[in-house]
Amino acid sequence: MMTRDEAVEYIEQAGWSATRLGLARTEELLARLGDPQKDLRFIHVAGSNGKGSTCAMLDSILREAGYNTGLYTSPYLERFEELIRAGGREITGDELAEITEIVRAEADQMEDHPSRFEMITAVAMLFFRRMKADPVILEVGMGGALDSTNAVQAPMVAVITNITLEHTEYLGKTLEEIAGTKCGIIKPGCRVVCYDGEPVVTEVVRRHCHDAGVPMTVALRSDTEALARSISGQTFLWKDRQYMIPLAGDHQIYNAGVVLEVLDILREGGLDIPEEAVLRGFEKTKWPARFEVLAREPLVILDGAHNQQCAEALAQTLKELLPGKRAVILTGILADKDHTKMTEILAPHAERFVCVTPPSPRALPAETLAESIRSRGMEAETAESLQAAIRTGLTAAADGGGVLVMMGSLYLAGEIRSMFRQIYRRWLRSRKIKARNSLTEQERIDLSAEICRGVAANDLWKNARRIMVYKWTRGEVKLDELEKTGSEQEKELIYPLCISDTEMVAVLPGSGKDAWKSGYYGILEPDADKGTVIAPEDIDLVVCPCSSFDEDCNRMGMGGGFYDRYLPGCRSADFIAVAFETQKSEAIPSDPHDIPVDCVVTEKKCYTK
Repeated sequence: MMTRDEAVEYIEQAGWSATRLGLARTEELLARLGDPQKDLRFIHVAGSNGKGSTCAMLDSILREAGYNTGLYTSPYLERFEELIRAGGREITGDELAEITEIVRAEADQMEDHPSRFEMITAVAMLFFRRMKADPVILEVGMGGALDSTNAVQAPMVAVITNITLEHTEYLGKTLEEIAGTKCGIIKPGCRVVCYDGEPVVTEVVRRHCHDAGVPMTVALRSDTEALARSISGQTFLWKDRQYMIPLAGDHQIYNAGVVLEVLDILREGGLDIPEEAVLRGFEKTKWPARFEVLAREPLVILDGAHNQQCAEALAQTLKELLPGKRAVILTGILADKDHTKMTEILAPHAERFVCVTPPSPRALPAETLAESIRSRGMEAETAESLQAAIRTGLTAAADGGGVLVMMGSLYLAGEIRSMFRQIYRRWLRSRKIKARNSLTEQERIDLSAEICRGVAANDLWKNARRIMVYKWTRGEVKLDELEKTGSEQEKELIYPLCISDTEMVAVLPGSGKDAWKSGYYGILEPDADKGTVIAPEDIDLVVCPCSSFDEDCNRMGMGGGFYDRYLPGCRSADFIAVAFETQKSEAIPSDPHDIPVDCVVTEKKCYTK
């Protein structure tokens, strides 16, 4: 039996096969597997831009309407399993391994071995049949007529999204030729919905629909009207009905218009899609790396803009949502793209460029891109690694205009998404500790006194008997006054003791000076031999430091993770974090190891959940 990693390696090593173009390999492989596609119904989506967003919106809405959808998209950003989903969940590693083994048994017997994408398509069809997915939303990989997804029968609806010049070595040299290739998914018996794009493209689609004898609907831009926009999404009218999507940019409103036309056709075909499901489905749509907000301090936007038209859409969205802002733009572009035009389009919105080499054999070297940008009078630099580029971009944005935009390639976007959270958390922790440490000693003393008074006034403190506090070190909030208050109120104060590099216990200290000693990191800690170890479940309240926090009481620890490992055992305790106001963040990126607190007390206020 294959493992998940062996399955992915087997599929990936196949690569692109160009021994003969066409659907013959896919059709033969599917036939050997029992033609699973013949047991499925499809919504087939082709185009240059907007395919993924359109598929994601359709999937979310139809699942809200109660349908067990299949969703097949490409490329993946972080995990191979993202390509194939049913009922909203990705194919598991075990399912992928099992089905790939079935596909391999047939593929390896074929005289002309299937390509990578052809085998993934076969795996998807078997998975969708197994999961009884209906309908299946099928995104074309490249082109249309000769794409392996076109081995399916006439779909319920064939969707043509926005078409631009792309993959000209394979699809054609002109918009008309490329549109003709993508219209290969139009078959007798289907319905067609077309994005309201270039007139020459619409005419090509119309001609193909006429030849196939099928009706065509153009999702007119004039049927949509934007009402309100923000970086978190937008509300719009479509034929006098109001909707909200968590996707930014006018192009996403037009994509939503395509979706709404498709839904009306599906209703005509007998699908029950209540209007409430449409509203909820739009609002719950998730499609990463499309003007995706990764952080708020500074504002960090990830966009998979990978060609000229995508760059134009990104520039327009920046102009609308962040007027007057000039961003640090971290970019890496593939060599077969018009990088000169793309960077010129974004230049009016750029303070500077940070260039990297995308993780692709087709990548344009970072120094080549940077030199091209510099030759046109703009500031550009390279970084030794993507991690270093992200750190450079974060600092430059935080110290400058407050915006970091990362774009240029979906390959790059996937790499960024896989590493950004960890890099950002470390960067944010370091920055907030630096801000805390910039306070003078007298400021720390005065502000700590205010914080202690705020904690003592809190009902959680008043109602607790056994309270875990800590001894100050390296610029943290000093709890001297709180210790004094606790002693006067006859509360039992206990203290953390690090007993290894990863483990902490709580100790009720003994009396006398020898009850204390210098412990890990030079922090004053109680001597366990002179005191009493208290079980975490016997603690009423924990008052702990943090490196940063937000208004929702999410917090980041100091980096060692001692509290994060200890607090889950405090089953009866409440948690108060203490920090200086300068340590506040717009939003703390969530992490499974972070334990939220009931409130955060600073010298200015008490933040509660």
